[in-house]
Amino acid sequence: MKKIIQLSTVVLLTIFLVLSCQKDQDDTVNPLNSNLEVQNFIWKGLNQYYLWQPDVPNLADNRFANQAARDAFLTNYKVPEDLFDALRVSPTIDRFSWIVDDYVTLEQSLQGTSKNNGVEFGLSYKPNSTTDIFGYVRYIIPGSDAATKVIKRGDVFTAVNGTQLTVSNYQSLLFGSNDNYTLNMADYNGTTFTSNGKTIALTKTTLTENPILINKVIPIGAKKIGYLMYNGFYADFDGQLNTVFGEFKSQGITDLVLDLRYNGGGSVQTATYLASMITGQFKGKVFAKQQWNTKINAYFEANSPNELRNFFTDKIGATSINSLNMTRVYILTTKSSASASELIINGLKPHINVVQIGDVTTGKNVGSVTLYDSPDFTATNRNPKHKYAMQPIVLKIVNSADFGDYFNGLTPTHELKETISTYGVLGDVNEPLLKAAIGKITGTGKMIQQSAGKQFEFFKDSKSLNPFSNQMYLEKAPKGLQKAFD
Repeated sequence: MKKIIQLSTVVLLTIFLVLSCQKDQDDTVNPLNSNLEVQNFIWKGLNQYYLWQPDVPNLADNRFANQAARDAFLTNYKVPEDLFDALRVSPTIDRFSWIVDDYVTLEQSLQGTSKNNGVEFGLSYKPNSTTDIFGYVRYIIPGSDAATKVIKRGDVFTAVNGTQLTVSNYQSLLFGSNDNYTLNMADYNGTTFTSNGKTIALTKTTLTENPILINKVIPIGAKKIGYLMYNGFYADFDGQLNTVFGEFKSQGITDLVLDLRYNGGGSVQTATYLASMITGQFKGKVFAKQQWNTKINAYFEANSPNELRNFFTDKIGATSINSLNMTRVYILTTKSSASASELIINGLKPHINVVQIGDVTTGKNVGSVTLYDSPDFTATNRNPKHKYAMQPIVLKIVNSADFGDYFNGLTPTHELKETISTYGVLGDVNEPLLKAAIGKITGTGKMIQQSAGKQFEFFKDSKSLNPFSNQMYLEKAPKGLQKAFD
C-alpha cells in the first residue's frame, strides 16, 4: 500500500530549523514525557502543520517557555482525543480534522478498504419531523454481503433492528461496534412511510471498494458518449482508471460524462491524474495550488514554489496517461460530492468548459495529510508504544486562477436534484441526471426539467458519516527544502 505521507528526514529537519521556535525547547528532559507521548505528538504535529495554527493561541511557537511548561499544560488532557479537539479552531471553520487510535485502519480506509456491508445510502428527515429520519439505498457495492441480498437502489428503510432511526441514534444503530444488523424496509405512499414487513439482515466484512462502478460508451447518432461513475479517488486504482480512459480513447468517444454524485473524495494526486486523462493538452500547466499555514507556505514560496503546485501530467510513474483532449466535460453532482470531486470541477474550470449537472456540492476546499508519532511525522520509525495518528487539515487548495472559496459548495450549471421516486438505474440512458447530460450533449435537452417526485431534506450519507471515506488528502507532503542547505 502506498504511504500516505512521505517526507524525508532532511526535509522536516529543515522545516524545524527554519520555522520552529520551540525546537530547542523540546530537548529539555522531563519525567512527564513518558506519560504524555501521545499528547506531545499531537501538539508538535499540529503546531507544525495545522492550517489554522496561527489562529490557535495554544499552538503558538512561543506559547510555552520550555518542555516542562508544555507538559504542565498537556497534563490537563488525559484523553488524547480531548486535546486534539481543544487545539482545533471553531468546528464551524474546521469541519474535517480528526484523529484515530489505530493507523492501520486509517491507512486501509484511505484506499477504499473498510468494514462494510456494501449498502451505500443517504439519510433524510421524514416529512414534518426534525428528529425522525429514514434511509434510502443509493447503490450496492459489488462483492459485498449486500450484493447477495434482495436489496437495491431506491429501497427505503426506516428502522434498524426494529428501532426507528432518529438524529440521536443513527450512529449507534448503523455505525456501532456490531458488525451485524437488520434493516426494516418501508414504502412511501406520497405522504407517509409505512413498514412493508420486509427485513434485510446484513453483515459487515473487510471490503475494498473499486471506485470504478460503471464505465460504458453510449452511442447516440453521431455521438459516442463515454460515461464513468467514479466513487472514490483511491490511488491503488489509478492503473485501472487509466485503462478505462484507454478504452474510451480507443473507441473514439466524442463526449464525456463523469458521474461524481456519490464521490466523497480521496487523493489529490489521483485527482490530478484524472484531470490529465480528461484533457492532455495542458501538460506542465498548473491544475491546482496548495496553500499551507503561514510559516510553511512562506518558506516554500520563497525557496521552492513548485512544490506547492499540482501540474497536469502525461505519466503515472513510468506509464503513459491515456488522455482524451476534451475541451468540455459534463460532471454529475449531489450534496455528497466532496473534496477531490470538487477539486476536479474547480481545477478544470480555468482550462476547459465544465458543465455541472445536479445539486450543490459539499463545500470541502481543504486537504489533509496523515501524521504519525515519529521523528519526522512519517510512517518511518513510528512510536511502537501506540498506534495513534492524526489526519489534520493542513492546506487549502485553489485552482490556477487562485479561486478556491467554495465553503458552501459548488453551484451546478444546471440544477437537477435526485428524488427517490425517480432514481432510475445508474448508467441507464433514462436515469434523470445522465439523461439530462445526454440531452445537453445531443441538443435534445434545451431545458432541464426537475424530476417529478417528493424532495426530502438531506441529513447525512453513509460516506460522510465515516470520516475515512470523505477526505481530500496528500499522499506525500511537498519536498525540495534540501536545496536550501546544499
